[in-house]
Amino acid sequence: MATTGASASDTFLFNETFTVSDVNHAKYDRVSRITAHSPHQDTKIMLDINTEIYPVHEQEHVHMALVSSLSLDGTKDESKRGWRPPVPGEMTLADQYDYVCHGKVYRFEEGEGESMQVFGESFPKEKVVFVSFGGLLLHMEGPFRKMSPLRIDYVYLLLKK
Repeated sequence: MATTGASASDTFLFNETFTVSDVNHAKYDRVSRITAHSPHQDTKIMLDINTEIYPVHEQEHVHMALVSSLSLDGTKDESKRGWRPPVPGEMTLADQYDYVCHGKVYRFEEGEGESMQVFGESFPKEKVVFVSFGGLLLHMEGPFRKMSPLRIDYVYLLLKK
């Protein structure tokens, strides 16, 4: 059963372009751990990628999005079935990207640095988010305001160059 009333912009939980600073091939044959940073150096990621099907090189720019649904109209499948192949002829966000994974945000931590005061409560300025895509991991660290839409839930990772 799909919910209605969501917009496509509500689907995007995180959306940023990164510059790859390191590609580590040491541990696995087909998987590399990339390290990348946003243009203003405020957000950093470490991401495991199957480089056999999506090769990535140092100094390349990679656009990454985390979305709650692949539906173009923003509706979310609430059946908790996980990923499913699209219906033939159905267009999805996956058609606009080169590399797509389905996974789960499973942990948050406070980042390093001072806290900020909002309405009398103390919040970390930085937030660390951990996501697993069937064993391929994503570690993101950045400003709390950029990470705040993320919750412990299933997400899709979308990448394109």
